[in-house]
Amino acid sequence: MKYLRFLIVGVVFGIVLVKSEAVSWYRIYEMFRFESFHMYGIIASAVLTGIILLQLSRKIKLKNTEGTLMRVPKKEKGFIRHIVGGTIFGLGWALAGACPGPMYILVGTGVFSIFIVIIAAIGGTYLYGILRDKLPH
Repeated sequence: MKYLRFLIVGVVFGIVLVKSEAVSWYRIYEMFRFESFHMYGIIASAVLTGIILLQLSRKIKLKNTEGTLMRVPKKEKGFIRHIVGGTIFGLGWALAGACPGPMYILVGTGVFSIFIVIIAAIGGTYLYGILRDKLPH
């Protein structure tokens, strides 16, 4: 019962992504070919909403589910690792036609072949966990 609100938010988020066509392979294809502003508009509105909500949470001292103040942890600076990681992420997104969030939404819409992509994504994450200490950061 405690996590029911998270399930409800996830379902609503999934419906919004389906209705906005953010999980459409065609829309993603258009984005990577720079033929349409549709996906860039969705991404930009998500970034803008995130910025506004983060600033608002700081101002009103919003607490997380554990009762501690919400904050963004400081990250190590780096340029090459972000370029390489972003390129790998983008290539995977372009090849699969879905980024991690919509992969699960596509299962809910009946696209069961996406399970291959989900298994590959989990395998890649596991492999990164194994090789993380050996990779340059």
